[in-house]
Amino acid sequence: MNKKIFLILLFFVFLLTIGAGCKKKTMEQTTEPITLNYWRVFDGQDDFADIIAKYNAQHPYITINYRKLRYEEYEAELLNAFAEDRGPDIFSIHNTWVKKYENKLAPLPEQTTMIFPVTQGSIKKEIIPETRVSRSLNAKEIKQSFVDTVYSDVIIDNKIYGLPLSVDTLAMYYNQDLFDQAGVIEVPKYWNREFQQTVKKLTKLDLKGEILQSGVALGGSTNIERYSDILSVLMMQNGAVMANDSGQILFNTIPAVFKDNEYNPGLMALRFYTDFANPVKEVYSWSNDLPSSVNMFTSGKLAIMFGYAYHLPIIKTTAPKLNFLIAPLPQIEGSSVPVNFANYWVEVVSQKSKYQNEAWNFIQFMTNADQVTSYLTKTKKPTALRSLIAQQKEDLDIGIFVDQVLTAKSWYRGKGPVLMENFFAQMIEAALSDTENKTMEIMNLYASRIQQTIK
Repeated sequence: MNKKIFLILLFFVFLLTIGAGCKKKTMEQTTEPITLNYWRVFDGQDDFADIIAKYNAQHPYITINYRKLRYEEYEAELLNAFAEDRGPDIFSIHNTWVKKYENKLAPLPEQTTMIFPVTQGSIKKEIIPETRVSRSLNAKEIKQSFVDTVYSDVIIDNKIYGLPLSVDTLAMYYNQDLFDQAGVIEVPKYWNREFQQTVKKLTKLDLKGEILQSGVALGGSTNIERYSDILSVLMMQNGAVMANDSGQILFNTIPAVFKDNEYNPGLMALRFYTDFANPVKEVYSWSNDLPSSVNMFTSGKLAIMFGYAYHLPIIKTTAPKLNFLIAPLPQIEGSSVPVNFANYWVEVVSQKSKYQNEAWNFIQFMTNADQVTSYLTKTKKPTALRSLIAQQKEDLDIGIFVDQVLTAKSWYRGKGPVLMENFFAQMIEAALSDTENKTMEIMNLYASRIQQTIK
């Protein structure tokens, strides 16, 4: 009898052992902690606090280690970190840097596989890991969800290399007090004779011909904020093709549509632009001897400055009592299609990251409309998503910039964006110094130099 009891007890012990072996593993037993290092410029960690908290709620085993760097040190620190295998998993690059960093980036995979905590049990609750596979965004969805420039900028050879949190656009800041003092009632809508006459009214020179008050920051290079963007959009609005899909630089050529009358839109835009810094021209209003355009504007000595939404907090902080407003970027009179300029950053994943799957999952999470809204609200930046444009257009501060995102474009997609900007500056200065009417030759020279930066 005792032997039977012993065998029965032994059988129950065996069943309990088998049951213990089949018990589902907990989150702690299944998932190892992962840290994603994330580097950016300009925005602070608080701007991402809500997004990171929501992501951690879904993936508690993932830590987002956010680091903000100064713009001046950013690229050097990135390249040094990658060379020493201590670079970030996720980082941010300017939209014109995608081609430059292409060989350092991991493109968006077709799908990501993540572990989610799922609570099971009615009496004794347990958090059990559940593996889910999610399909990533494809090129068609990028086109449908984001504004047009994103599709053109982040896709190379049908691979998606980054996603933006926002897209900024170039607009016109103007000093209302200076407009009132000069008797200027209407803000210029077009780059035409009226615009030139308005600038003339807003500009004040001393007896020596030196600028005391500038009507507009146009015509120069290094002391004008984003001079290359301003000249680029003037060329684009005027009909110039900056570059074709193959990367061939064409802003110095005559597009086929103008062949009949030999009108060179790029050349005309360059001449229009540089006239404002030419002392012999009627519209002379700018000099390389002046402070930067931002400093001139905040000091109340510049009537019109072209800038982005990111300039707004700088102006408000530096000159809290300045009476200024923002208007849309002027267009070419008679043109049926507005052309605006985009300037933004995209979030990318390092090719050296051990956690490319998780990194891309996080980027898709935070650029989604449900999550990115908190970031846009905190930073006062224009949306990159079509679905958020309507609600952001009502914002008194950034509505103008948002209203332009659907028609905003960018053009440089080479490997030397900084060189391109330097060549634009040299082209501007050479055109200003031209006394032999060789502006066309100057533009051809710098177009060829920019071409060398493409590949």
